[in-house]
Amino acid sequence: MFPTRILRSALPQVGDDKPNITGFSMRKFLANTKKPRYDPWEKAEAWRYTGRFSRFNRYRYTLPGFGIAVVAFAAYCAYEQLFLKKDHHHGEEHH
Repeated sequence: MFPTRILRSALPQVGDDKPNITGFSMRKFLANTKKPRYDPWEKAEAWRYTGRFSRFNRYRYTLPGFGIAVVAFAAYCAYEQLFLKKDHHHGEEHH
């Protein structure tokens, strides 16, 4: 038998009321997570995450001009590949 199966059978499961040696009770944990917590600073801090300061707007202008630069660089690379090809060959000598 695997050691993990032995430990699982020895330790209490989620619905069990057996005391745990660590003192952790899953029932108490689940009961406490469903209660809304009161935050006295919630209203004072709400402006930081709404409107102009939302996550989208904070990262929207982090790299101004980057999009224009990418398009300009792609256009230059395409122009160079299509129109600025050199036809002479280095190292080949014709006699």
